[in-house]
Amino acid sequence: MSSDFETYEQDFATLTAEITSKIGRIPKLAGEEKTQLVLNVDKKLEEVRELLEQMDLEVREMPAQSRGMYNSRLKSYKQEMDKLEKDFKRSRIAYSDEVRNELLEGEGASSENQRAHLLDNTERLERSSRRLEAGYQIAVETEQVGQEILANLHSDREKIQRSRDRLRETDANLGKSSRILTGMLRRVIQNRILIFVLGAVILLTIVLAVYFNFRGQ
Repeated sequence: MSSDFETYEQDFATLTAEITSKIGRIPKLAGEEKTQLVLNVDKKLEEVRELLEQMDLEVREMPAQSRGMYNSRLKSYKQEMDKLEKDFKRSRIAYSDEVRNELLEGEGASSENQRAHLLDNTERLERSSRRLEAGYQIAVETEQVGQEILANLHSDREKIQRSRDRLRETDANLGKSSRILTGMLRRVIQNRILIFVLGAVILLTIVLAVYFNFRGQ
């Protein structure tokens, strides 16, 4: 396993040295020649990425006791790869003084057209900016309306909840009143029955008294 990793390390060193050399040449070129060199470097960088993936797989299959050392080495190679990619990005937009002067001389004749094009783009950007501001204002107003609606809904919900509470309280009071009335009605009926029984007893007593009085005579 370690021998394969060391072989990958040698390939990595060779590729990165070649890429570094070509990245240094990119700012000195222009046109098709620069484009071809950029494509070549991009291809080489892809090879380095694949190589790092192979190295990562090798490290994962190593014994635990030696994995830490190789992980550290792999980490440094990845950092070097990140640096190469950053240098490559900078080199693609960089020009040497000589190439920059040539480009400026070639562009002198079309500067007026470029200025007009820039002014047109500026106006478009301003119009887009105004449309964005109008859209943002509409969004803010819509949000405010939404907040007001939510506040109203919350207020209505509280009112409905209070009405429900009052209805429950009224229902409870009605139930209590109904029980009280039922008890009173029951007592009235009981009292009437008692009066009827007492009346019957009194009447029977009177009848018996009259009967025994006539009988005694």
